Amino acid sequence: MAQQGKQDMGTGSVKKLMLKMAVPALVGQVVNLLYNIVDRIYIGHLPEVGASALTGVGLFTPILMLITAFAMLCGAGGAPRAAIALGQGDKEKAEKILANCFTVLLMLAAVLTAALYFAAPTLLRLFGASDATLPFAVQYGRIYILGSVFVLTVMGMNTFITTQGFAQISMLTTVIGAVINIVLDPILMFGLNLGVKGAAIATVLSQAVSATWILRFLTGKKTILKLRPGNMKLEGKIILPCLGLGISSFVMISTESILSVSFTSSLARFGGDVAVGAMTVLTSINQLITMPLSGICQGGQPLISYNYGAKKLDRVKEAFFCQFFVCVGYTTVFWSLLMIIPKFFAGIFTNDAALVNYTAWAMRVFLACGFSVGFQISCQQAFMALGQAKISLLMACLRKIILLIPLIFILPVFFVPESKAFAVFLAEPVSDIIAAAVTTGMFFRFFFKMLKKT
Repeated sequence: MAQQGKQDMGTGSVKKLMLKMAVPALVGQVVNLLYNIVDRIYIGHLPEVGASALTGVGLFTPILMLITAFAMLCGAGGAPRAAIALGQGDKEKAEKILANCFTVLLMLAAVLTAALYFAAPTLLRLFGASDATLPFAVQYGRIYILGSVFVLTVMGMNTFITTQGFAQISMLTTVIGAVINIVLDPILMFGLNLGVKGAAIATVLSQAVSATWILRFLTGKKTILKLRPGNMKLEGKIILPCLGLGISSFVMISTESILSVSFTSSLARFGGDVAVGAMTVLTSINQLITMPLSGICQGGQPLISYNYGAKKLDRVKEAFFCQFFVCVGYTTVFWSLLMIIPKFFAGIFTNDAALVNYTAWAMRVFLACGFSVGFQISCQQAFMALGQAKISLLMACLRKIILLIPLIFILPVFFVPESKAFAVFLAEPVSDIIAAAVTTGMFFRFFFKMLKKT
């Protein structure tokens, strides 16, 4: 079975393989969005307290993104290394990578759960929570944190299923969890009158089922790379290169946490709870752009990594350009819809008229250059698939650390008081277009040089 998978990766039609792996990965990423988006839709429509509850849950985003970042430190770093090892014919090393990454995920789960549970109220105040929104943020956040071991397992280990070519199994991981979440949300939130707590419990339970599904597959008979207890003892030569490669994704996602704090604290100061609430909606809508791109790139990554390891350069080129044009096409179409009918998308998350109107206005500013994200992510993720950790890390830092976070605080200085919230939102499109231009230019400049070195 493993040999057949290798032959397909190295000899099958690139476009067909890309379609075979990218579509399930794409569906999986879109469905995975439902974990948070469905929660926010239901929360935003809670009677009387919907707007405050939605804002409160949005303030938990930095902590959620930090947990995700640690998951991808292992998943995004280990999966390409495992694929490259498979391409080189070293299955034993690939299985050690899988097991070592799982060990690190379990260690991270223990540390993060203990630290974040007790620090949550203080952190949420620092993020901009008001007396009206803090109770909702704490209720949701502490329950989610208690289930972080499941979140880390799902996000960190599912990448190892995709990288073996089992894209449909990977997709089912998120589909199963999302369906359970969608079913449990109204039952717990409205049927049992648990409100925000019910949304958090539904999310944790659905992630627990997904984690069980992943571990059963990776220890079963169908997997190529098997999770073996004997390989779980940490080895520096195995885990350190994975963490070195994964640091790019970790920085990219963890800076989302810092970024979220920067946005919410600034908007709380200049625009109040309504501006923070709008940012909660915009964050979810922005995920509708970026997470499908991650799914597309997950489909391209095994092809690029395997053929790069096997030194089949023409197939690497073909796989990248398939990935690139699909990413750019998707973002252009979706961005156009957001610019044309912003109120429709804002209204999905809340029925509060003031919040809908404010969000629709902010959307046209915040996502003014959203079309450029497809360029940036497809090229940055291609650097990852090629094992180019340093360049990938630099590109990950460029948009958020070097450009966006400073601009959030710098731009309002040049605007009058009533326009300072506008200046905060404006930081996003300015950084988007600059980062996309630099990343795309860097990739096309160095792509063929990198391939020639193999």
